[in-house]
Amino acid sequence: MGLTGEMTVEVTEENCINFADGGMPAVLATPWLVAYLEFVARDALSVCLDENERSVGAVVEIEHLAPSPIGSRVTCCARVIHVDGPTITFQIEAHDEIEPIAKGIHKRRVVEIGRFARRVAKKSAQR
Repeated sequence: MGLTGEMTVEVTEENCINFADGGMPAVLATPWLVAYLEFVARDALSVCLDENERSVGAVVEIEHLAPSPIGSRVTCCARVIHVDGPTITFQIEAHDEIEPIAKGIHKRRVVEIGRFARRVAKKSAQR
């Protein structure tokens, strides 16, 4: 426990919500923020996994607290707070240069690559 990860991203036109109705400024979109928080947790955990293991996202609970406009630098952090067998729980948070912009919990599940691939193949064959 206590394993941590951190990454910083720049808010650009590509990761912003575009309010089609006009009048609203472009800001970091919540789906991108969630993705960055998942990425930082995944990357932090990857150093502990065996060669035949990966982690997959299982739960994301996030409060998006504040907007971050284009040009902002957003730092995303993840810290392991609980381990229950293959399920790893992270405290996640993000802030820009001014203030906290997100906080929450993220759970990842450690999976064996071969078993996971067989499950996907079985499901694909059923379609």
